[in-house]
Amino acid sequence: MNTTLKALALSCALAISALAQEQTRPTEDVLQQRIRALEERLSTMEQSLAKDTDDLMWFVRMGDIANVDKVSYTGPPPRVIQNPTGQGAGNPVVIRAFTFIPKKFATAKIPLLVYVHGGVHGDFNNSSFHVIRELVEQGYAIIAPDYRGSTGYGRGFWQLIDYGGLENDDVLAGKRWMLENHPNIDPQRVGILGWSHGGMITLMNIFNWPQDYKVAYAGVPVSDIIARMGYKSQSYRELFSAPYHIGKSAADNVAEYKRRSPAWNAHKLQTPLLIHTTTNDEDVNVLEVEHLIKALKAEGKKFEYKIYENAPGGHIFNRIDTKLAKDSRAEIWRFLAGHLNPPAPVK
Repeated sequence: MNTTLKALALSCALAISALAQEQTRPTEDVLQQRIRALEERLSTMEQSLAKDTDDLMWFVRMGDIANVDKVSYTGPPPRVIQNPTGQGAGNPVVIRAFTFIPKKFATAKIPLLVYVHGGVHGDFNNSSFHVIRELVEQGYAIIAPDYRGSTGYGRGFWQLIDYGGLENDDVLAGKRWMLENHPNIDPQRVGILGWSHGGMITLMNIFNWPQDYKVAYAGVPVSDIIARMGYKSQSYRELFSAPYHIGKSAADNVAEYKRRSPAWNAHKLQTPLLIHTTTNDEDVNVLEVEHLIKALKAEGKKFEYKIYENAPGGHIFNRIDTKLAKDSRAEIWRFLAGHLNPPAPVK
């Protein structure tokens, strides 16, 4: 082979090699997908570590007055099952929950409070410390479920979210688990409370299962998801229309959003109820709670409520450490005690 042919052959070989390398090199889209996947894994790891640390603090901070435990029970199967014929498809969802039994009253017959955390993909964490401690000191047993969609248990559990849907069942299952496993709890003295998204789950629990609860408190509760979709951002709306969640926007399935909204279920109220909100709430616009209050009144329901004017703290106004917050919580505790009769009620 002469020099020219050799050069031509080498040139072709190099071109073929370069083409092969180009075909195996990741495209920009593939690289972006890999980066997003790595970011999600890192975020999940960080959330799990933060959750483990926060969980430990419950034992440290509450161990002096309560027998603290973290338990597992089951709720309904997922609403959306990606592979219905796969191994384990349709299994009940495993729910984790913290329980607190006051040491001082461990052998007495005591009431139970179901505490429902807030937040889209939130979790039960130490931001609730003062609330839980004040309740345990009054002699309440408490269960605080991390219902489906809560953060800190991996991406799979996170994607089980069913806002306004099966998360309500998860909370009810926690209440029933407590009664099955703690014979010193009086089944006739069970209440439920929560703020924000937790307030919404509280409302849907007493609307759907009134026989299970003696009393309820809903603080700054999400009350009308349809209205909420209107004043929140597009990224917020996308959380609900994701394929693993409701799957459609409110515009595409208004009936489903109504089914999940307390204001559109007000006719079901049978349980003594106290509602608090504030006009300067930066998360749950007061218009949502006003809609709920008007709907309850229109149905002729008996309940108590208070709309605070520009309460310092906004959305968390009665969960912080101001005098107003402590006075507001005392009002809540007296309301609950009137129906649950704890051994050491707030005066």
